[in-house]
Amino acid sequence: MSKPTKTAAIIVAGGRGLRAGAGGPKQYRSLAGQPVIFRAMQPFCTHPEIFAVQPVTSPDDAEMFKQAVAGLNYQAPAPGGATRQGSVRAGLEALADQAPDIVLIHDAARPFVDAALITRAINAAQITGAAVPTIAVTDTIKQVDSNGCVAATPDRARLRIAQTPQAFRFDVILEAHRRAAREGRDDFTDDAAIAEWAGLTVATFEGDAANMKLTTPEDFVREESRLGALLGDIRTGTGYDVHAFGDGDHVWLCGLKVPHNRGFLAHSDGDVGLHALVDAILGALADGDIGSHFPPTDPQWKGAASDKFLKYAIDRVTARGGRIANLEVTMICERPKIGPLREPMRQRIAEITGLPVARIAVKATTSERLGFTGREEGIAATASATLRLPWGANGLAD
Repeated sequence: MSKPTKTAAIIVAGGRGLRAGAGGPKQYRSLAGQPVIFRAMQPFCTHPEIFAVQPVTSPDDAEMFKQAVAGLNYQAPAPGGATRQGSVRAGLEALADQAPDIVLIHDAARPFVDAALITRAINAAQITGAAVPTIAVTDTIKQVDSNGCVAATPDRARLRIAQTPQAFRFDVILEAHRRAAREGRDDFTDDAAIAEWAGLTVATFEGDAANMKLTTPEDFVREESRLGALLGDIRTGTGYDVHAFGDGDHVWLCGLKVPHNRGFLAHSDGDVGLHALVDAILGALADGDIGSHFPPTDPQWKGAASDKFLKYAIDRVTARGGRIANLEVTMICERPKIGPLREPMRQRIAEITGLPVARIAVKATTSERLGFTGREEGIAATASATLRLPWGANGLAD
């Protein structure tokens, strides 16, 4: 039996994207509620055949990158070069010690890559050693001279539009890049061109028309509109949780460890805020409740941090091609006072979920000294979640 193929991915994200207009580097801009680079990286980070994802970024963007891809698993970014070619070489060198068999090279400005295209890329590289995804040209192409006049009309049946991820045997593309650097060649626009120059035969495989590159402001407007139309199945769920006080010197609330004169009686960490949010998300998905996914009878959840539960619920949304529009949680207690903690709680929920803080609300109320919360016997929380799913998710008719 042959050994499994080790596949790594390089995400090229060091450019400035000036043609995309104002708003900073295009890979960090929001597209339908998620950063472009998050959308571009996530399919690689979650693909079962990829063992390492190597971003290449500008050192000036370190904090912006960290925030944009929160929640994803990736290697420490390599510093980008002066050109795309230099950035790809930096990514290859960063992976050299791990000796992948196959490497996929993808532009961060292509946020619509999916798992099926990644799998086709891996398979093509295993067979040919060098391959690029392409799509057919549907318009007639004109070659023009220096005066702007038509010089020729190429046969469009033989033309293809190249995309990424481009896929190669790692050793051969690394050597091609090193040779180009030695010979002072820095003018290649993609990695297939370097491979051709190095004498490799580059095969093609089926690309994806949706896997477009964001280049201009108009691209962002069009894709915002398209994604909004696709995510037209709007769902709302609610959640409720309560925990009694016991011995202790702190409680966990909305992901924060809050000093208190009591602790929670709970199987996990007892975070009523996060538990209510999990139930709200699962309810919007019609996907059971927190107890059905994390039963309190299961010892593996004893003392578990509730951020794991919330990340799991978010992943359930992502797996169905959806996104979170809004999360809201209301804490019901006399003490501790939630007001001073509200913004840190919003920030912590944003870190866990990868959502912008503007989509997260934390509120608080008392029960006017009535009931168990009024007697300070415990804390309760209610929550709501609004999701947008693509039509056809959960078996709905398109």
